[in-house]
Amino acid sequence: SCKVFFAKDPLKIVRAQGQYMFNEKGEKYLDCINNVAHVGHSHPYVIKAATKQMELLNTNSRFLHDNLVQYAQRLTATLPEKLSVCYFVNSGSEANDLALRLARQYRGHQDVITLE
Repeated sequence: SCKVFFAKDPLKIVRAQGQYMFNEKGEKYLDCINNVAHVGHSHPYVIKAATKQMELLNTNSRFLHDNLVQYAQRLTATLPEKLSVCYFVNSGSEANDLALRLARQYRGHQDVITLE
């Protein structure tokens, strides 16, 4: 159930910049599948912010930290009042799992409909 993309002619990606990824031969590919659509690979602002944070503390959201609270406040300030709670997760799979658990708890049902 788990397969490699491009199984017949696998890509060996060695670097990326902006919206492009490059293989070991320097050939350029438009990245349409990774989670970089908003800012691209190697974005200077993201690198600077990540470096600054890693110089201070390199961990995930399992521990309390003021930056988590401040980010949640900034984020919810842009949303309608009913959307005032943030859950930080590290992947789409984790987000989907949490959404299902919340929906099941709220509705009291276990049924799910999905589309392939």
